[in-house]
Amino acid sequence: MSPLLSHELCHDSAFPNLFLSFFSALALSPWISSFSHPGVRDYSQLTLDLTRNELIVGARNYLFRLDLSNMSLIQLSSSPAFLQIECQNYIRVLLVNKTEVMTCGTNAFQPLCITREVRVLERLNGVARCPYDPRHNSTAVVTESGELYAATVIDFSGRDPVIYRSLGGMPPLRTAQYNSKWLNEPHFISAYDIGLFTFFFLRENAVEHDCGKTVYSRVARVCKNDIGGRFLLEDTWTTFMKARLNCSRSGEIPFYYNELQSTFYLPEQDLIYGIFTTNVNSIAASAVCAFNLSAITQAFNGPFRSQENPRSTWLPTPNPIHNFQCGTINDEGPNEGLTERSLQDAQRLYLMNDVVQPESVDPLVMQDDVRFSNLVVDIVQGMDTLYHVMYISTEYGTILKALATPNKNLQGCYLEEMELLPSGVREPILSLQILHSDRSLFVGLNNRVLKIPLERCSTYKTETLCLEARDPYCGWDFRQRRCTTLEDSSNMSQWKQNITVCPLRNQTTNGGFGPWAPWQPCNNDDGVDGVSSCLCRSRSCDSPAPRCGGKNCEGPTIEVSNCSRNGGWTPWSSWGQCSTTCGTGFELRQRSCNNPSPRHGGRVCVGPSRDERFCNEGVSCPQPIFWSPWGSWTKCSTECGGGVHSRVRTCENGNSCPGCALEYKACNLEACPEVKRNTPWTPWMPVNVTQGGARQEQRMRYMCRAHLSDPHELQIGRRKVETRFCPNDGTAACETDSKLTSRQTQVAGAGWSSWETWSSCSQSCAKGYRTRRRTCAGPEGKSAPVACRGSPVEYQDCNVQACPVNGAWSCWSSWSQCSVGCGGGHYQRTRSCNSPAPANGGAICLGLHTEEALCNTHTCDGGWMAWSLWSACDDSGLQMRSRVCGAQGNTPCVGNSTQRRDCNEIPAFTSIHLIATGVSCFLGAGLLSFLIYVYCQRVHKPSQESAIIHPTTPNHLNYKGNTTPKNEKYTPMEFKVRDQTRALFLCFFKYYIDNSNKNGNRSTIYLVLLTCIQCKCVKIQGQ
Repeated sequence: MSPLLSHELCHDSAFPNLFLSFFSALALSPWISSFSHPGVRDYSQLTLDLTRNELIVGARNYLFRLDLSNMSLIQLSSSPAFLQIECQNYIRVLLVNKTEVMTCGTNAFQPLCITREVRVLERLNGVARCPYDPRHNSTAVVTESGELYAATVIDFSGRDPVIYRSLGGMPPLRTAQYNSKWLNEPHFISAYDIGLFTFFFLRENAVEHDCGKTVYSRVARVCKNDIGGRFLLEDTWTTFMKARLNCSRSGEIPFYYNELQSTFYLPEQDLIYGIFTTNVNSIAASAVCAFNLSAITQAFNGPFRSQENPRSTWLPTPNPIHNFQCGTINDEGPNEGLTERSLQDAQRLYLMNDVVQPESVDPLVMQDDVRFSNLVVDIVQGMDTLYHVMYISTEYGTILKALATPNKNLQGCYLEEMELLPSGVREPILSLQILHSDRSLFVGLNNRVLKIPLERCSTYKTETLCLEARDPYCGWDFRQRRCTTLEDSSNMSQWKQNITVCPLRNQTTNGGFGPWAPWQPCNNDDGVDGVSSCLCRSRSCDSPAPRCGGKNCEGPTIEVSNCSRNGGWTPWSSWGQCSTTCGTGFELRQRSCNNPSPRHGGRVCVGPSRDERFCNEGVSCPQPIFWSPWGSWTKCSTECGGGVHSRVRTCENGNSCPGCALEYKACNLEACPEVKRNTPWTPWMPVNVTQGGARQEQRMRYMCRAHLSDPHELQIGRRKVETRFCPNDGTAACETDSKLTSRQTQVAGAGWSSWETWSSCSQSCAKGYRTRRRTCAGPEGKSAPVACRGSPVEYQDCNVQACPVNGAWSCWSSWSQCSVGCGGGHYQRTRSCNSPAPANGGAICLGLHTEEALCNTHTCDGGWMAWSLWSACDDSGLQMRSRVCGAQGNTPCVGNSTQRRDCNEIPAFTSIHLIATGVSCFLGAGLLSFLIYVYCQRVHKPSQESAIIHPTTPNHLNYKGNTTPKNEKYTPMEFKVRDQTRALFLCFFKYYIDNSNKNGNRSTIYLVLLTCIQCKCVKIQGQ
């Protein structure tokens, strides 16, 4: 054998010991034409349009028209893409009928069909023509008269399988709905229009199999001129039949390949080739069987198998119509003269009793450990006979080329394997399509379409390689001295083939280990612990040895045993840090069993790998000092107009908690409602008496108006004065107001002086008031207050802007942890300027927002920890405190661990001192309050006018609404006191409490504000 042939024999293959010729993707690349489009996937539908010399490709969201000769793009159309993979438009039906192209896609679970003729588009509902879900399989065929026969699922869930006819001139028909005996969870494979019938190939769960779930492959057929039944089987097939397809390996107990995967129809030979596999849950195995249409017709003309009721067995039933024929459309078909009996037979008789047998006893090709997926067949004229050459795709992305012949010497002959994907990449081939006239194979992959020529005779360079390839396309031309096809040969007599036996098988062999040799003494040096005596044994990769690129043996070639070495402990590590700083904790030390480590069955170390002991047993932890939760807020000091309320908390286990024990917050900030009240009129009182006895009288009352939460607190009024003139003779009644005014003016001749300048505003902000005055004088310049009409005083609002709010610090936060354990560290606390925050131009807080202090200032030299607190005095009058040595290692601390002192040395501050201090403060505060009260009474004694105007009890007041009677005249609002004597009096009582902690650096000031108008107290906290 030539060296080149020897090299061919050693090619690696995905199927060892099978093929003579193996073509990798790299070796095939000069022969392959390919097409792809950026971002497009799932080139699963391929159809030939021979009238236009085009290949039509259906992919996800795209439809392409390619030139058959060079795979160049002619036209593309696309549909909108979605984010979800399942919602894309997957083309599942792609058919060519004369000048029309029909495509059906899932269209985001809304099936849609489009027919195209040149550039004219027509959209159709895709339901019952295309599945909803791209994972549901389907098949379809269109007849010359335009009817579309589709086998798919008709609902979204996929539970209603159907064989459905639509379009064309025939009425729509379907299989019986929700009848599992007609179609039981089918997987549709293919459909063919053959003569008067339409054939469907599928696999489904066998209804006639009583022992568990089994899948059978079927062929079903319907008459193309079936128009359905009347009353019974209306809009339903009356000619639906199905029969089982048998593809099995012969033997005493046959081995069945039950699941049909793909078919190919050769109309010239009336043959249908099919790929059958085992169930996906069993051992992988595949086979190819061929069926003649005459065998299928014979099964359909035989008896039926039927079941009387669901509990009875399936039994043979005679065929009521032998040699059934559909007839023609002009003959009005099989439905002419249908009787009720025939319709009942059509409803229950659909499963044939006989099984369709293949052409050969055994499958044409069988292969274990692999699953075939798609199949096409080419007819090749050889030197002596016609050869059927099968191209079979696998789940690994390879294509097998095999012979289909009844010659036993050539059965199961694999001619070559083509690898289409790069080495190490495996993905299934989606579709195959063959062009017999051009002898080209079109392959649909996930990301591209390939065109592969079937004739590649020039690859065989010598006569030996050409003849021993057993390729039906190729033969050796002795005149041209090269390997050519029959059509390219110079003379039939000078062209030779040698297809008598299968090609020589591939000699690729993976290596295998032989048996282990007996154990032998040996020395082993591991490079760490030196040489040790052991037992060793070995084996060789010679059963068989790898050859022709086969894999080497995987696993050890030498085993070493009985090199025992016991493990040993390392020294203990030093004790770790105590788990607690006070109270009983524990500390840990460890060791490891690697001094040396045990190996080869040596004894492991005995004993614990870690040791623990207690620590800080004599150091008690101080009670934690913390604030209790805040209490509830007290009732607001006012019901409106802005008040304060407070809440308190207590310091548990001590009195050194950071922060404040009392907290205030503003409340009821909404404005109070306006309250109005009138005092009763005073009696008429004479104010001016003439010489003739006539007199002038006046009376007055006050109207009070303010925004208050409690109307009884209203004590500020506006005065209204009425004046009347009474003649002395009593001939006329007393005249008031306007009637009197003119008379007074004529008699008295009095008039108002000019207004004085405005006074200063009563408040610097938050809406105060200011006044101006005038006087009433007679002709001689004498004052006559009652002779003029009008008010001597005017009031005006001023400084209405909001008062500035000065910022105030919040309480200090808790002190942080000390930064170090000894040697001098620091801790800190913070506060914020938000109690309240500055507003309306108020001053910001003065001072630091962070405060730091030293801590753990004791020296670390000597290793001592901090002293504990002094204990209580014992019977001998002594106190004691202790400290713990925290030095690492075995170095002792220098100094004493305990310290004692006499209880008499403690500064004395007994309960007697506390009681005396408290009594003194109480008596002093009471005396000071009394003196302030006396001072207020003397300075602010109410005048006679105010005593008359303002009744002592609110029961004298008459409440008025918001409206004012027309006959009432109001003077401007006046207050009880004016200037210094009539201003609002605020009494302040300052009470200072020194609440020092043990460091003496913290105190609290309480100010009690007594408001004399409302007689209420507001407590303001400061620090």
